[in-house]
Amino acid sequence: MTDPGGPPSDLVSRLGLADDSRAVILNADDYGMCRAANRAISELLLAGHLDSATVMVPCGWAPDALAFAAAHPVDVGVHLVLTSEWTRYRWRPLTGTGTSLVDDAGYFPRDVRTVEQQARAEDVAAELAAQLDAALAAGVDVSHLDNHMGSVYGLETGRSFLPQVFELAARHGLPFRLPRTTDGMLLPPGDFQPLLDEATAAADALGVVLVDRLWTHPFELAGEGTDDAEGYEEVRDGFLDLLRRVPAGVTEIYLHPMLDDDELGDVADYAAPKRGFEHRLLADPAVAAVVAEEGLVRVGWRDLRAVQRGER
Repeated sequence: MTDPGGPPSDLVSRLGLADDSRAVILNADDYGMCRAANRAISELLLAGHLDSATVMVPCGWAPDALAFAAAHPVDVGVHLVLTSEWTRYRWRPLTGTGTSLVDDAGYFPRDVRTVEQQARAEDVAAELAAQLDAALAAGVDVSHLDNHMGSVYGLETGRSFLPQVFELAARHGLPFRLPRTTDGMLLPPGDFQPLLDEATAAADALGVVLVDRLWTHPFELAGEGTDDAEGYEEVRDGFLDLLRRVPAGVTEIYLHPMLDDDELGDVADYAAPKRGFEHRLLADPAVAAVVAEEGLVRVGWRDLRAVQRGER
């Protein structure tokens, strides 16, 4: 096993694991986006096929997801939202439409570049705090924070909103999903490691716990919409190979499991079949078998939160 991204941090030892442990967090993004997401993710959380999920609080089905999270002992964080990417189904800021966070129609912008170019830092801080506050008010024992579509990272123009995120995370004692290395990530062209080094140093200074790596696989099926589109077995085999490549340290692998039903087809402009495959994939016995064969250690975000809060 070769390590494609350099040495990990000391997080595994802070978790009480051996220094060479290969720890993974299997996370589902977009909880609360729609009913198809909630039905799949809730089922997978209860069955132990997921280690955590993150709720898109401004979305229409967030109350259902938040109620489930409040009623069950599962790791659920807040998927901080500043974008609304679909054509026929969209959502607005909790702080209202009279800010720099909306487009001409009063919704969050569809793309990250627009957010980076037009959003005022104070509006971002207020909105992200409102989303976390709403989850806490719903009774959720929030385990961590992460971000929808990478809209706070500064990947498009270099203007990030990470200072606002880190302040929020530090104030509430919550870890944040930011990796220490870009290796293995799906990113636009460019060298983002210097930006990441600066960001991780800022998080460390505030005591905000970060993972070592953040991995996923492509959002859409190869050849989606054609006769040559990937089948389930190809997606599964690619994911198993991804698991086998996990190096020492703590790696979050995030997916978007949903029911590939009529609702999702109406909501999503693309990638609905892949999301359906990911629902099936996470419950596939082959995944559990590879995790066991490789000696991967599954951990949750509450474990990282306990490290941050000095509870371990």
